[in-house]
Amino acid sequence: MKTATKTFHVKSFGCQMNVYDGDRMAELMTAQGMTATDDPYGADLVILNTCHIREKATEKVYSDIGRLRKHGDDPMIAVAGCVAQAEGEEIVRRAKVDVVVGPQAYHNLPDLVARASRGEAALDTDMPVELKFGHLPARRRVPPGAFLTVQEGCDKFCTYCVVPYTRGAEVSRPFAAIVDEAKALVDAGAKEITLLGQNVNAWEDDGKGLHDLIAALDRIAGLARIRYTTSHPNDMADGLIAAHRDVAKLMPFLHLPVQSGSDRILKAMNRSHSRDGYLRLLDRVRAARPDIALSGDFIVGFPGETDADFAETLSLVDAVGYAQAFSFKYSPRPGTPAATMEDQIAPEVMDDRLQRLQAALNRDQAAFNAASVGRRCDVLLERKGKLAGQLIGKSPWLQSVHLLGDAAIGDLVDVEIVEAGANSVMGALLTKTGA
Repeated sequence: MKTATKTFHVKSFGCQMNVYDGDRMAELMTAQGMTATDDPYGADLVILNTCHIREKATEKVYSDIGRLRKHGDDPMIAVAGCVAQAEGEEIVRRAKVDVVVGPQAYHNLPDLVARASRGEAALDTDMPVELKFGHLPARRRVPPGAFLTVQEGCDKFCTYCVVPYTRGAEVSRPFAAIVDEAKALVDAGAKEITLLGQNVNAWEDDGKGLHDLIAALDRIAGLARIRYTTSHPNDMADGLIAAHRDVAKLMPFLHLPVQSGSDRILKAMNRSHSRDGYLRLLDRVRAARPDIALSGDFIVGFPGETDADFAETLSLVDAVGYAQAFSFKYSPRPGTPAATMEDQIAPEVMDDRLQRLQAALNRDQAAFNAASVGRRCDVLLERKGKLAGQLIGKSPWLQSVHLLGDAAIGDLVDVEIVEAGANSVMGALLTKTGA
């Protein structure tokens, strides 16, 4: 039997939704009278909030468990998130952890911890019809840029992806509940809210779409900025595109994964969009908001990808000119159709393609940053930098902006971008535009 737990540590892997979930789990345990600590090895309870998208992410969880068992002071270990959902009892058998809880059941974490403390089994990977959000404590103190999950799950069933199996079917939170939580986030200190979902632009409630939700948030006093991620090309409705033109608080940034530039590979991925359709969609978005920064996701080495298919991806990158993007080697996930496809690509071929793709994406990101020099914009300051007196914030285009000056975390400041780097820019403080 474990001794009473007094301190806890949460470590989140993977996407921004996991960051949100990790924050909510921390709030749950704080509401139980526990105290958060930055030291995982000294904590009574360690919560590993996991990602199952790629194989290495899964193995990293097991490595962390091993280190905690070796160096920690016999902590209670809870595995949460998508690895917990996918592997369930296998984690208990393989790693002998105390608590296993899936991403749709983490509101039950306090009860599971109490059961584990009594030496009882503590595993919950149910996907209840009733959403977890109504069981979570109120938000009381949040950073200047806060996340707000509005949609979970996915019905797209891309052949490489485990999300439909670990997060379930697409479910949208109710309109009123989201608006209420957004107001609470602003009251707790948020100046910017990022709406989150596996397919966030598929959100709907009683005939309302994401653009209606954005319009409602636009009316919240004290909220300066709105963002959303991650979107699917098939769900970019006319109203959402128009919102980029009409809603000043909606930041000029769009993360719209494409995954490949080859129609043949897109079909094999079950992406349900074409290369040409994707490019025409971006043209419409840019017509609505000419200064928008575009981001995307790419997978190289999908089964059957030829040199010609990969060349199509490189040419799409050249055509778009992404401000930033994420690229990955294909990782076969158990239970997905792609894992058993023929013509799996050799690791060395994937390595070469990834390096070439990343070089092109890095080139375009550096070019976007360089073109920003001389721009004047608002920057929301979020954290301290490494240098004395340095602060780091985000531009409207989601660039990290480093600056020195008389300002504080949480300030919205007027800045001129004076220097560009490969991954960030330097700004000169002009005036504060909002405290």
